[in-house]
Amino acid sequence: MTRTRATAIGFLAVLLWALLALFTVGSAPTPPLLLNTICFAIGGTIGLIWTARTGGFARLRRVDWKVYAFGTCGLFGYHALYFSALRLAPAAEAGLIAYLWPLLIVLLSGLLPGERLRRGHLAGALCGFLGAALIIRGGGNGFDTEALPGYLLALACALTWSGYSVGSRRLGAVPTETVAVFCIASALLSGALHLMLEPTVWPAGALGWGSALALGLGPVGLAFYVWDIGVKQGDIQLLGTASYAAPLLSTLVLVGFGVAEPSWMLAAATLLITGGATLAARASMKA
Repeated sequence: MTRTRATAIGFLAVLLWALLALFTVGSAPTPPLLLNTICFAIGGTIGLIWTARTGGFARLRRVDWKVYAFGTCGLFGYHALYFSALRLAPAAEAGLIAYLWPLLIVLLSGLLPGERLRRGHLAGALCGFLGAALIIRGGGNGFDTEALPGYLLALACALTWSGYSVGSRRLGAVPTETVAVFCIASALLSGALHLMLEPTVWPAGALGWGSALALGLGPVGLAFYVWDIGVKQGDIQLLGTASYAAPLLSTLVLVGFGVAEPSWMLAAATLLITGGATLAARASMKA
């Protein structure tokens, strides 16, 4: 597989993650750990079916347990934090804070062997960060102190996913089928913690169950597999910066469905985010 194709496959995850906030809101009032359990059970089942069809189970037996522990912590940690953040703070603002992870990926990727940051990457990351910050500060009445715990959890999301994504690059020889094991293990861990820590509140009605099913099939399912291919075999710096499209797309989806209010700030942020992705793409093409 060429680097360009792997990068394009990885970007499919960005499109799917643009729906993450919408479906999370639709799944309310299901608590975060129970929602984790439902979504990862679906995403893991998809992966196991794919692994069975490709004969990948033999490859899974050769994978070190430390890899499974790393992947499970990454997937479980990010989504437990994300779902909690959107239960404690407004969806648009918390989601956008969580989407600071592309900036962190671009910066952290410079520490990887064979990679280095160019001025174009840094300029693109800065533009994208400013665009995301503009949306966050311009939405509604600004930061709500009562929602601060949610915002802090969202920031922890960004740190968790960027660390997981960059760390995955160092595991490039590990087959993508391992993601199925990460999902199943995350579902089991989430289920156990849910029984100890949360009340059981199942998704409400067709909207709730439909949102939970959509999460498991897309943003918390297929997205992991295509992202894994992208960060291991594609241009991780370009993927990281191009991922600034995710907060924009996510916000547009929330506005389109009436979850968030439109603002002139969105237009200015659009220019910064897309401009940042263009700068990073040009820098990568010069590599």
